[in-house]
Amino acid sequence: MCMRLRGLLFSALVVAIAATDGAHARRYLPPASPHAAVVSRSPSPATPAADDASPGPLKIPNAALEPAGWDHLDGWTRDDHASAFAAFYASCRPIVRAYAFRAESVQRSRYVRPQSLGFPADARPMRAALEDVCARAIKAGRLPPEAARQFFETNFVPVHIRRLGDPAGFLTGYYEPIVDGSRFPTREFTVPLYRRPRDLVAPGVPDGGPFPNNGRAFRRTATGEFVPYYDRGQIEDGVLDGQHLEICWLRNPADALAVQIEGSARVRLEDGALLRINYDAHNGYPFVSAGRVLMEHHLVDRKEMSTQRTAEWMRDNRAGAKEVRRQNRQVVFFRIVGLDDDREAIGAQGVPLSPGRSIAVDKALHVYGTPFFIEADLPASRSIPSAFRRVMIAQDTGSAIVGPARADLYLGAGDEAGQVANHIRQDGRLTILLPRELDPAAAGARMPLPPVKPVATVKPVATVKPSPPAKPIPSEVAAARASQSTARFAAPEERRRWRYYYYYTQ
Repeated sequence: MCMRLRGLLFSALVVAIAATDGAHARRYLPPASPHAAVVSRSPSPATPAADDASPGPLKIPNAALEPAGWDHLDGWTRDDHASAFAAFYASCRPIVRAYAFRAESVQRSRYVRPQSLGFPADARPMRAALEDVCARAIKAGRLPPEAARQFFETNFVPVHIRRLGDPAGFLTGYYEPIVDGSRFPTREFTVPLYRRPRDLVAPGVPDGGPFPNNGRAFRRTATGEFVPYYDRGQIEDGVLDGQHLEICWLRNPADALAVQIEGSARVRLEDGALLRINYDAHNGYPFVSAGRVLMEHHLVDRKEMSTQRTAEWMRDNRAGAKEVRRQNRQVVFFRIVGLDDDREAIGAQGVPLSPGRSIAVDKALHVYGTPFFIEADLPASRSIPSAFRRVMIAQDTGSAIVGPARADLYLGAGDEAGQVANHIRQDGRLTILLPRELDPAAAGARMPLPPVKPVATVKPVATVKPSPPAKPIPSEVAAARASQSTARFAAPEERRRWRYYYYYTQ
């Protein structure tokens, strides 16, 4: 009976939020674990504390944090806070759902650990603090602009963040390509995109498990030996032929390279169907930019370099493009995640990305769902303002996104978004919005003062009696001493006379 009542109580917590969050990964990250029912976190003390500790001191390695005020953020009051809150609300759903699922599991068994339920053990204080804020956001529902701004100002405190030694953060842009393709190889479509091979393994990853977005990868031979996997040159030469790994075929290598760099794409097939593919694995080699190779070999001037200029060179120089491509030994493998799905790309957190509101961050340093206020002057375009002043939500990551003040702006899908994204390489000021439980000033006020050191007693310095004045020397003796140095040139008898005079007249 007790178990039945407990189940009824848990069911009563389920709120009417459609579980539309996708579980697709993009930009080199494994998929999130989907679970049904989004549950509002109750502040009642009867709710078990699961395995997460209460928020503690915030520590971000290699980062300089500087508390600020809302009036220090240029353009804060002019931002569309309703749009920002909608993106934050989307991130809060999986955060609150994961907490509710974990709490219910702890109710059933006190010995259950989050790792055994498919949840990573993230004990960072930012994660625990965001759970509390997200519970209030889910309870508030959709908010108009002014109410959304008040929600951010009530629940967060702004803190400027930058990498130690750097004056500002660094911003780039990314997008989801839309390319033409075919289900079968033809004269026009000759470049294959592959699904993950069965013999591709990563250290510590079980067969078929989520593949990391960086690090080493190996090929498991028939004898069980692990050797480096095939690189781009070997794969382009056909080493994977006959394994039926081809998802589709694209028109040219430049399209395939763009899809691999971005980590996801929409492929428009010959019958008009739209195939959605996302990152699934990589072959274990570091990424080498084709643009860097062109600049190092003086094939393109550094002042002209851009992603679009690189693509143009690759199309105009097919013979040399093959060798340039092979300098990048990395190959990305994909999986199919949808058909005729025109929604936005799915981020690493497992939620659809919002163009102009979602960013990719370093997942080792930041927690998904964290709001940032970004100030930067970007290249002029129709899709985003050049004076960029916006609240952005961390919902994605990427293998090249490393550092505490490094952000990749998601700008949507298609060629227009790609043209804008490819030109963004600007410095900018990043302000992380910390839950008030992590307010650095408040945390410093709560810290105990160090114990008072005892005052050292200084012993009195003994008086030193002055030395008696030197006895005056007769003038004749002084003259004799002064002339000793000159007496060296004299004869031996003269030296003896001066020595006798010196000793017997003292």
